[in-house]
Amino acid sequence: MAALLLRHVGCHCLCAHFSPRFCIRNGSLPMAIYICHCGTGMALSTGVSLSGLLALLALGTFQSHLELVKFLCLGRSLIYTAKSALVFPLMYHTWNGIKHLVWDLGKGLKIPQLHQSGVVVSVLTGLSFSGLTAMLRAEVPITGLPINDSLTSLPMLLPSPARAKFS
Repeated sequence: MAALLLRHVGCHCLCAHFSPRFCIRNGSLPMAIYICHCGTGMALSTGVSLSGLLALLALGTFQSHLELVKFLCLGRSLIYTAKSALVFPLMYHTWNGIKHLVWDLGKGLKIPQLHQSGVVVSVLTGLSFSGLTAMLRAEVPITGLPINDSLTSLPMLLPSPARAKFS
């Protein structure tokens, strides 16, 4: 009896008309940008939450965790890929958030302007992503030392009286 009822309900649902919300045949650029904005927002908030939780629960200091990463010998390409995977959602969500702030001012709400702002967000994301990943690829941070030595050689950057405290 239950099988017949499920069969009837399934047949009825296949013949029923769908709401426009459930039956999107042709996607649009604003819809794709909205979905990506939600996805990057969820990814970023999940990453921040998990990082905070990991920092609370992890044993040891930052230096010991850094030594563990160095011991694993992950390779530059894997580290570069991981950093790039963090940069893209950040840049996309930032530029799209600025676009939403402009929308909150009541500007750019017509359909042609929606498409233009979507293209602008995509171009700005690509440019800033390329620029930041190129900066990640460069092996010289703000301190002027190579990345591997910048944390361990930090006392050498201090003036000589302060350096005596670390010796």
